[in-house]
Amino acid sequence: MSTLRDLAEEHTHLRPADIDHLHRIAGDWQLLSDLSFADLLLWVPVDADGTFLCVAQVRPTTAPTAYQDDQVGRIVGGPEVAHLGVAYSQGRIWREGDPVWYGDVPARHEAIPVRLRTAEGEAGEVIAVVGRDTNLSTARTPSQLELNYLTTADDLAQMIADGTFPPPRHPGETTSAPRVGDGLVRLDAGGKVTYASPNAQSAYRRLGYASHLVGEDLAALHRRLAGDPLDGTEAANGILAALRGEAPPRREIDARGATMLTRALPLMPAGVPIGALVLVRDITEVRRRDRALITKDATIREIHHRVKNNLQTVAALLRLQARRVSMPEARVALEESVRRVASIALVHETLSMSSDEAVEFDGIVDRVASAATEVAATEVSVGMRRRGSFGVLPAEIATSLVMVLNELLLNAVEHGFPPSDEAEEPTVPSASGVVPAVVPEVDPSTRPEVVVSAHRFRKMLHVSVADNGRGLPPDFDAERGSRLGLQIVRALVTGELRGTIELRAGANGGTEAVLVVPLARNAHHDGRSQA
Repeated sequence: MSTLRDLAEEHTHLRPADIDHLHRIAGDWQLLSDLSFADLLLWVPVDADGTFLCVAQVRPTTAPTAYQDDQVGRIVGGPEVAHLGVAYSQGRIWREGDPVWYGDVPARHEAIPVRLRTAEGEAGEVIAVVGRDTNLSTARTPSQLELNYLTTADDLAQMIADGTFPPPRHPGETTSAPRVGDGLVRLDAGGKVTYASPNAQSAYRRLGYASHLVGEDLAALHRRLAGDPLDGTEAANGILAALRGEAPPRREIDARGATMLTRALPLMPAGVPIGALVLVRDITEVRRRDRALITKDATIREIHHRVKNNLQTVAALLRLQARRVSMPEARVALEESVRRVASIALVHETLSMSSDEAVEFDGIVDRVASAATEVAATEVSVGMRRRGSFGVLPAEIATSLVMVLNELLLNAVEHGFPPSDEAEEPTVPSASGVVPAVVPEVDPSTRPEVVVSAHRFRKMLHVSVADNGRGLPPDFDAERGSRLGLQIVRALVTGELRGTIELRAGANGGTEAVLVVPLARNAHHDGRSQA
């Protein structure tokens, strides 16, 4: 199904500003549809011969639809759209004519011309027509509520024809707003309530106002009801602005533990201010849940902060112990534990500053890589470079992955570029004894470097850690290696991350570790490794 913009650009010569105005109407016309108890169809002229194209449609939530099938994309001409032609050419609302039938559904046609006002604020030319089609199969004597709805709908229809509806949207304001069924209050030009729907009356009762609203000065009432005087003043000023013909932003009123969202719209048919329409919605439970989520979020972040602090304390204790140990092997083991604990603390530090259980992983990788070059036991200066982006990762993946990368980066630096006394020439057995192995030569002019690469493909994260160092020993076996670091890497990758890892010779020398980690986690993961 093509969008409104696609259809208009493909079949008409409307200007971008015209199409933007049609988008604003389609974004706000559910209000008019519900007040009218009618389907609204947005028609744009295709040719000069009176052919029209339907580019948008909305059905009422207050009445049955006149169309079971979607009308968007339909091109119609001839007598069927004669009423649209009258509204378009004469620039007036068309309400004449007898009911028509769509299958076995009788409907009443109306046509409302759509104007876009000029930069000077004058009524511009007609650019489209809104068809208002009412299902008459359930027609009956209208109630007071229905009469008020229809009267207000006629005022808004005239404002569409004048080019003053919908009002401009305020910056940062979402499309979420009270609907007709949530609660409707109509004001006269003096700001007095002339009608309040039962749902609106109930919403004000939640705020502590038990009397009937009709006859009340709504702006003054908002000042009295609001628990915060500033909120009450802002809500009252919004009502007064609507009475002056302005479109104020939506406001919330808090009183007696209840919260009500209000939206005030000016009623200015033919450019004459006759009052305002106020839509209200009781959002007490919504705000209560919001506050609960905010409290929960703050608690989770505080937990991550405390975990980070505790991990840093553990690292400090291990570092202190390492300084007191005289055995070099024990000191090295403790220092490795310090680095592992610190890498996990990095994840919790990031989570403590995030609003959800996910982290931007690139920054963590950069910090771990920088730390690896600083603490690794090597005599050369090794550069670190990241290529690609890890993106945002859930905490359950990030914690294990940072441990894996920490080990791989340290291995790449320490074993790819070892101190001179450890850089022995690798050998292989032969029939005549032990002879030097042939290893790829490394260009001495090439700067020692470790590159971390990452990209996502089909819900999988592909990561490689590659160095341009001396490469793997000829008899290297990753599965049978006894080094603790590699054992940790294998256990985390195949167990916690449910991924795969391969250590291999780099294409241009050196060593490359390749990880493939699934990003979609199974709800009932049992912890077993998956290849």
